[in-house]
Amino acid sequence: MQIVYFTLVAAFLYLVADRILRLIEARLGRTLEQRSVVFFALLLAMALASFSAIQYFTDP
Repeated sequence: MQIVYFTLVAAFLYLVADRILRLIEARLGRTLEQRSVVFFALLLAMALASFSAIQYFTDP
């Protein structure tokens, strides 16, 4: 069941990271040069936190 949770959360986090990046760019009024690096950093931070939480709550 954990793999289902990981997959669903990963898809959700991808969309959230994209939305956050677009909001950052909208506030700056320009597209970031290192857009993929910022996206990766956002996604990585959220994934580490949420995947850790999933493991904590689903392990017996």
